[in-house]
Amino acid sequence: MDHFEYKQVLVFRADLKMSKGKIAAQAGHAAVSSAQVAYRLHKKWWEAWFNEGQRKIAVKVPTERELAELEAAADEMGLPHSLIVDKGLTEVPEGTVTCLGIGPAPEAKIDKLTGKLPLL
Repeated sequence: MDHFEYKQVLVFRADLKMSKGKIAAQAGHAAVSSAQVAYRLHKKWWEAWFNEGQRKIAVKVPTERELAELEAAADEMGLPHSLIVDKGLTEVPEGTVTCLGIGPAPEAKIDKLTGKLPLL
């Protein structure tokens, strides 16, 4: 399949300077948590995304403020999402907001929100 109609976007804070391993762990949390929300609220989106190959895109925002704005916008747009707050066991203090998973959802809907963000 050359074209995906559904995707999930993982949005990271660029100001945290997490290691690659920490980013990978946080990406896993965001992907699974957001997919769970999509499964519950938009099962057809989830099924299409899952069967297409579970496309994920990792992007970044400068600070927690932009992440909060994206979360609010995703909520307003009815996009499934999950904000990840760290437990503080490794690199960042407890309660640190690390990333936001959005989708899976139709690519056109997600791109309205995240299409202009730089890749991680």
